[in-house]
Amino acid sequence: MYFVYMLASKNRVHLYTGQTNDLCNRVEQHRAKAVDAWTAEHETDRLVYFEMHDTLRDSLVREQKLKRWRRAWKENLIESINPEWRDLTDEIPL
Repeated sequence: MYFVYMLASKNRVHLYTGQTNDLCNRVEQHRAKAVDAWTAEHETDRLVYFEMHDTLRDSLVREQKLKRWRRAWKENLIESINPEWRDLTDEIPL
């Protein structure tokens, strides 16, 4: 299973889109500021959106597509499943 995900800063100013095959671990890496200097610098560590894909190729294609989206489109996507922008870490399937 592969994941495409979005992280937000507390004030929702910054959004980060990524992909991984281990979402729990990847979120923890972001929170520990162990990866991606940009997310560490902008304190972008709250999981506000994720979707699952069966193949690496599908997740990479989707990640690249979302990265090209306008900010408003990303916000609408997040709000379609998470209108309060709450942290979804506890909802990651194991």
